[in-house]
Amino acid sequence: MHKIVFYTTRRGDSPVKDFLESLDTKARTKAVAFITLLAGEGHKLLRPYTDTLRGRIRELRIPYRTNQYRVLYFFFQGDSVVLLHGFTKKTQAIPEREIERAGRYIADFIARYEAGEIML
Repeated sequence: MHKIVFYTTRRGDSPVKDFLESLDTKARTKAVAFITLLAGEGHKLLRPYTDTLRGRIRELRIPYRTNQYRVLYFFFQGDSVVLLHGFTKKTQAIPEREIERAGRYIADFIARYEAGEIML
């Protein structure tokens, strides 16, 4: 079982928690089920559930009705899955700004972890 970690900004905001709270009850339930599946399967979970976007950045692919939701994440120290942020996918490709945001969150998470500000 992998440990699920919600990335939190220095101000205490959690982009994934905020995203999940913005979804209706049924969509949120499905997203939580997919996150639970990711926790259980980790690196073994492949398409259609997950995909690699760039470098360490991965996406959890959550279809619900006509919507496509994404939660971007990365693996950290083998058994931790750090959920970075989520969004509704509205175009064929993942918007570059979403990938760049995930990259900034990864760099911030690792720097704060190495400084002892984040404990797993």
